[in-house]
Amino acid sequence: MRKLWNRLRHAWQDENFLHSLKNVEVLVSKVLSIAMLIVILVAIYDLGVFLVRDFLIAEGLAPGPGSFINRLFTIFGLFLNVLIALEILENISAYLKKHMIQVELVIATSLVAVARKIVILDLEKKTAMDVIALAVAIFALSVSYWIVRNIASKQNS
Repeated sequence: MRKLWNRLRHAWQDENFLHSLKNVEVLVSKVLSIAMLIVILVAIYDLGVFLVRDFLIAEGLAPGPGSFINRLFTIFGLFLNVLIALEILENISAYLKKHMIQVELVIATSLVAVARKIVILDLEKKTAMDVIALAVAIFALSVSYWIVRNIASKQNS
């Protein structure tokens, strides 16, 4: 019983406990990386299916006014989905390499996500408040990115 108690006490010491937490963080990051790879592959498959089925084949069958533009925005949205997933994978990979979250990369990923929202935005279905909210989000992310970049450049010089 005494040996068990000593082991438990040893495991709960700060250094040992923090080491265990770090191992769990690394394991979770690796699982997230694998999951994100699956998401990227599915997104690429979805993009490929759309390009072949709804763009190349359907374009010749039923060209109508505005159909090309609508499909083009869908294609742009699907491409940006893949880019966002790649950025998230990069965030996870950077965490695995340095064991810290890189704020600049997270903000850049957020900017790409907001850009995707703007590209696929249907202004006929959105209110003025939706557009204002997107503008505020873009402004806040842009200012945040500028601040982080300036801090990083000052630290590197």
